[in-house]
Amino acid sequence: MTVTSRPFRRARPVEGPFVATVGDIVQLNEVFTEAFTERYRKDGMTGVRVPPLHPSIWQYAIEDAGDGALYWRDERARIVAFNMVHHSGTEGWMGPLCVRPDQQGMGLGKVIVQAGLRWLRLQHAKVIGLETMPRTMDNIGFYSNLGFVPGPLTVTLTLDAASGDRPPRTLAALPQDEKRTMIASCLALTTRVAPGYDFTRELELTDRLALGDTILLERDGSLVGFALCHITPLVEGRSRDELRVLKLVLAHRADLPRMLGALTTCAHRSGARRLAVRLQGDYPDAYRTLVSLGARVRWTDLRMCAHGWSEVAPVEGMVLSNWEI
Repeated sequence: MTVTSRPFRRARPVEGPFVATVGDIVQLNEVFTEAFTERYRKDGMTGVRVPPLHPSIWQYAIEDAGDGALYWRDERARIVAFNMVHHSGTEGWMGPLCVRPDQQGMGLGKVIVQAGLRWLRLQHAKVIGLETMPRTMDNIGFYSNLGFVPGPLTVTLTLDAASGDRPPRTLAALPQDEKRTMIASCLALTTRVAPGYDFTRELELTDRLALGDTILLERDGSLVGFALCHITPLVEGRSRDELRVLKLVLAHRADLPRMLGALTTCAHRSGARRLAVRLQGDYPDAYRTLVSLGARVRWTDLRMCAHGWSEVAPVEGMVLSNWEI
């Protein structure tokens, strides 16, 4: 989710970037809520009030970004803008990022995006991207002026949870020693399908913070796929009604129906009503598979990459990587 600036106005004093910690969550949430509520208002949805994110989701975003969790503050030391910049090996992306409404139109949006670009280049990222709302033309124009080019849509689809024949194997259920070995196997599989990508940190964080689980798909004793999922609601106080897939890696695309069966079973066992998959447009056959299984389209996002740092879908297998938290 991203928010850009208004037409340029006279700049006010701003300091940064600083590195965010969990102690900054309250202020980050305030800016997040104000900025995205304003964004929806500009898009004609005046009755929409964007709620604050669950503190555990913020902790995940901050710890995943590490020293890429950037924020800026005003003369009163209040946060006015932030950019959570992430990299998973050579894959880099930004989000969420926004500027407080009263500070928009002063060039700060450009500053925080350029800071994210510099940080990702220092991490030797081969992919640099973000996702934005496709209906919001000023967002697309803003990022285009900073060197980003539009790519395929990311389509969020949901499947109903279902009771399966047997529970899927998951990372959380393994003993600690086996867990470390399995995480290494997940990295080996990811490297085989998408060299340079590494979701180890996300797997470990999700397990440590108990935000969800990683579903493991095996054949003849070997790992052929995994899916990292979160069950913690995005908004504090909401019910756990949706299991969200953040990362998915398959050695063979033909295994997608089997993986979806394991995921809908896991959703049912975790008490969720549905499974949510954010599917990148690079996989039209996977889209047809989901629709044929009864999936419903819920949302779309436009994937944009910095020119020269675009992602390339693997020749074999598939990688779904959510550029949202």
